[in-house]
Amino acid sequence: MRRVGRNETDNMPIRLFKNPVFECMTLLSFPIFLVVWGLILSVALVYAFSHAFSVKSLVACFLVGWIIWFPMEYLLHRFLFHLKGTSVFVKSMVFLIHGNHHEQPNHPLRNLMPLSVSLPLAAVIWSGCVWLMGKGNGSAAAAGFICGYIGYDIIHYSCHQFPMKSKWLKKLKAHHIKHHYKDHDANYAITGIFIDDIFRTNMKQK
Repeated sequence: MRRVGRNETDNMPIRLFKNPVFECMTLLSFPIFLVVWGLILSVALVYAFSHAFSVKSLVACFLVGWIIWFPMEYLLHRFLFHLKGTSVFVKSMVFLIHGNHHEQPNHPLRNLMPLSVSLPLAAVIWSGCVWLMGKGNGSAAAAGFICGYIGYDIIHYSCHQFPMKSKWLKKLKAHHIKHHYKDHDANYAITGIFIDDIFRTNMKQK
């Protein structure tokens, strides 16, 4: 099913909250995203390195965290962001989380996960990794996961805001734009688009 988003030239994002403070917390510009997450990733890596048993263990745990991001990205997008429900509450929550992006897909302040959501989640993930794996390995795994997330949001933002001229980037952009304008129930992956092939949700397979 094709749903047409709001006009790309709309200057104002769809309002989600009457409270101006809450509304501001749903918006995020690309420069602020880069600064905040660049600092967080740098701190996480320095902390991991300072507590690591060895460089090999740090790299291995970082790669594990980074690899885990890809299926997580797919699962969240498919089963949470596109959660099917009949109740008003579920529909409202889905619209708040992701539906507003489909209604206005190209507004630059709504192409990135707001810090009010991503920062608490990052803190929970980092704490859980440290608790399970220790300070060094856990921090490295969390940093890898965060790196995967940062790459995801940069790619997602770029799909909507930049021309993306290289062959690989064009492929990523085409894959995601089809999700918006041709079929909301396909092409869920943003960065690891091979996962749509694995779960047979690539639009070409439907």
